[in-house]
Order: sequence, then structure tokens, then C-alpha cells
Amino acid sequence: MGKSVMLTYALWVVGGPFGLHHLYLGRDNHALLWMLTLGGFGFGWIREFLRIPAYVREANQDSVEDRRRPTNLPPLHPVRFIGQACVGIYFGTVAMIGLNSLSFFYLIVLPISVAVGVHLVSNVGQQTSDLQKTLTACLVTSSLLYGSAFAPLPISLAATVTAAQHRRFKPPRSPRSTQTLAPRLFRLTLALVAFSAPLGFCIFHNTTATLYYLSDCIAALLDFFWFVPWLRHMLESILLMPYRILCAVTGGGYYEETWRKVLEILLREYTEREKDALRVLSLHTDASLEEINQGYRKLVKIWHPDHNPSTEAEDVFLKIQQAYELLQRWHRPRHSK
Repeated sequence: MGKSVMLTYALWVVGGPFGLHHLYLGRDNHALLWMLTLGGFGFGWIREFLRIPAYVREANQDSVEDRRRPTNLPPLHPVRFIGQACVGIYFGTVAMIGLNSLSFFYLIVLPISVAVGVHLVSNVGQQTSDLQKTLTACLVTSSLLYGSAFAPLPISLAATVTAAQHRRFKPPRSPRSTQTLAPRLFRLTLALVAFSAPLGFCIFHNTTATLYYLSDCIAALLDFFWFVPWLRHMLESILLMPYRILCAVTGGGYYEETWRKVLEILLREYTEREKDALRVLSLHTDASLEEINQGYRKLVKIWHPDHNPSTEAEDVFLKIQQAYELLQRWHRPRHSK
């Protein structure tokens, strides 16, 4: 039985960001991509309003026994190319958040994660690519960028170019090979679990580290535009927009304070704990790294147990040491003035 355009549109409206209409059409790779990215970060789902009739035609043609596909090279579509790069970066970033503590992360885990993201987009629709060559490009590029926080970007670009060079049409599917819904859902569930398990573990058991990694990424992105002050200011305004809207709607309160604490971390502003550390060192909130070092050395001379025989010297010195180490972690080289 052929697929219905009207039913496909209905599923697109009801569960489009989760790929429900693609699941109906037998486009499992597309459905999985939508589940993992919430409809291509929202943009892909909206764009599909005009693409659904073509998807239905492809699904109905695949149900014909003598269906043939071209043997020539598929056209290079910019949307697919951009999608491969974005999803590769997305998969790589998720891996860095959840699995970067592994000793072999940059040599194995990160390149595999990016390659899977790029190859998933390559397999959407009637096209596919050479996974082995895509993975090889990721492995080579990742080894050259070992330890870099920006590694997912060049790795994904290298994989995207490689996948585009080796793109081809999928062989036609035989109606007899069409599987029932149960095994298809089982495979999709396994893929979802494999993608979300590391990230879920990191969020629930290492929330602070997750937020600080995100803050590092955002701060690095903002610092990249230091030479264009107006663009940096615009990006900061966009990040602060939810907080300002919340203030305007609620007029303040508990939720505003909670959101503000999250923004303090994401925008690399001082948190309450870091403000306490500044007070321990008798410093103001805009103290530079040099001033922090000077304040620390000055207090160490006063409170070091070897120089101060008082009973409280050891406790005070410990607080000074902890405050200094906390501020040192915050003041990365890119924050130095």
C-alpha cells in the first residue's frame, strides 16, 4: 500500500521534530537524525513542509519491484553538506561533554563520534557515502589536533569533505526486504541509548564539570570575536536574553536567581563561591590575575604556619590556598589582562 501525503503531513505536525513522519515513510536514518537533533535543530523540520511530497514519492517508488537508481554521482547539495558538518560538530561536542575523561578519547572516541554524525546525515534519503574513508579522515585529523577544545570543528569539516567526495546512491530496496516495525524500533532505541547514555551520566553525576565545560566553549567563542567588539556584545546579549525576559515577566524572585547563577557559569562571570574567594584574598571583583598573585603572596607571608605561630594560622592559610587555586582555575590564560 502506498504512503499518504495527508497522513505524512499529519505526522509531521504531531511528531515532526521526533521524526515520526520519517518513521512512517521508512526513512529510519532520517528519523534517527531528527530524534537526536530535534528536527535538525528545528530548522530542518520547518524546511520539510515543502519537501514532504517528494519524500512520499520516494517512499512509494521504493515499494516498486523494478525500482532503479542512477549509477552516476549524486549532486552535491549545500543543505546536506552543511548538515553533515553541523551534526558532526554536535556529535563531537556531546562526546567531549560525556566522555572526555577517557585516556584514548582524542585518538578513538572523538573521531568515531564525529564520523558517525557525518555518516548519519550522509545516509539520509537515497544517498550514502563511504564510512571507512570518512572515519579515516576523522582519525587523521583528530591525531593532529590532540587535546584541542575546538577539535570537533576541523574534524567534522574534514569528514564532511571526504563524505561529499565519496557520495553515491544507495542500491534499490526490494519490497521483500522491508522489515516490520518492531526490529526497526529496536535498532532506533539502541542508537538513542548509545547517544544519550554518556551525556545523561555526565549531566546527572557531574553537573558542575558539564557546566564549566560549556562555559569554556562559550567563553572561547566570545573571545574569538575580541577584535569585533560589537559582534561580541551582540552574542552576549543573545545569551542573556532568556534571563532578561525572565526578569521582565516575573519581576525577580527565586527563578531569576537560579537562572542568573547558571548564566554566571556560562558567561564566565564570578560565582558566589569565587566572590568568597576574592574576599578571602581581600580583592575586588575586577582584580586581574597579577593582582590575585600579589594578594596571595602577601597573605602567605602573614599566615603561613612557618611564619605565624598562632593557632588559627593553619586554618586561615588553608582557606587562602583554596581561594587562590579556585581563582587560578577561573583565570585561564585567555582571561588574563
